[in-house]
Amino acid sequence: MSTPTTIPFLDLKVATAELRAEFDVAYTRVMDSGWFLLGKELDSFEAEFAAYCNVRHCVGVANGLDALHLILRAYSIGAGDEVIVPAHTFIATWLAVTYAGATPVPVEVIPATGNLDPAKIEAAITPRTKAIMPVHLYGQPADMDPILEIAARHGLKVIEDSAQAQGALYKGRRTGGLGDAAGTSFYPGKNLGALGDAGAVTTNDLGLAEKVRTLRNYGARVKYQHDLAGFNSRVDELQAAFLRVKLRKLDEWNARRKALAARYLEGLAGVPGLALPTVPPWADPVWHLFVVRTLQRDALQQKLADAGIGTLIHYPIPPHLSGAYAGLQPLTTHHSRLPKYSLPIAEQLANTVLSLPMGPHMTDVQASAVVAGVRKSMEDLT
Repeated sequence: MSTPTTIPFLDLKVATAELRAEFDVAYTRVMDSGWFLLGKELDSFEAEFAAYCNVRHCVGVANGLDALHLILRAYSIGAGDEVIVPAHTFIATWLAVTYAGATPVPVEVIPATGNLDPAKIEAAITPRTKAIMPVHLYGQPADMDPILEIAARHGLKVIEDSAQAQGALYKGRRTGGLGDAAGTSFYPGKNLGALGDAGAVTTNDLGLAEKVRTLRNYGARVKYQHDLAGFNSRVDELQAAFLRVKLRKLDEWNARRKALAARYLEGLAGVPGLALPTVPPWADPVWHLFVVRTLQRDALQQKLADAGIGTLIHYPIPPHLSGAYAGLQPLTTHHSRLPKYSLPIAEQLANTVLSLPMGPHMTDVQASAVVAGVRKSMEDLT
């Protein structure tokens, strides 16, 4: 039986406590305003987050899945179309494509990073392909320049899934502003997390931003004038106010994550049987997750649990093997045939990845205990 967890995977209570006074001010401001949807708090947050991402427009929506889905809808990508997605990602990336009525086309990832492999994209492009949706997985940017070059040659949109990478840099440029548009999530556990569900679309495309604003609000630009068959997908004023507080702390908290990752990388270097995250020289990740890989993953997780160290698996079932995509058909392209379940890298990652405790409020003592626990556990297992 595992001992009680003494080092949690992520402690949101400590983060909330640090900002309690500022949250109280934000809460009071919203309550006193008497305005709870599509008001000044959301307007302010959208402007502040757009500036942070170095883009012209930000549109707040209900969650990260809606952000990606509404981008696809706004670009009129739907039935009969295909969207290239990474084979290894949280299923929301794929679901956004499905909700839009299009077909997700999985492409293998780079084993060392888990990010979409640009070298394998063109083999999956068909006349039906309309977009590429790279994910900045675990807080590390995907290799965007070759992806953008491929997209430009084939006339495709590039839609970033930046839900795990708020603040990350690719060759000095912020994620969320590298493609045609980006969808992000403010789920509480994200680097920039609300105190509930929320998400956003960021873009330099005014037309797209205006269409997403319409789609998020029942398809209406003016109340009761429904120009499109839209949705109800909005960030409420309270969450927007809380996000404004946390946005001011994002760079500081990301710096804490980077310091923790550096301790892990140094302390776990050379452990037999354990693969550590690899960071390309052009990437400045924000370490949403610190993911190690080992063939002894399940045993390592159990030993760490026995030692009171919390871990999680991101993600144990690749989308193509989930029940949601049990009907995924083989894809025939003009380059090659991609038979169902021919995604061995994604499957290997699903069987070997383990996320260690990571968050801006971990102490040096806790980090040292995690390093010692992993080293001791792997020594026992090898």
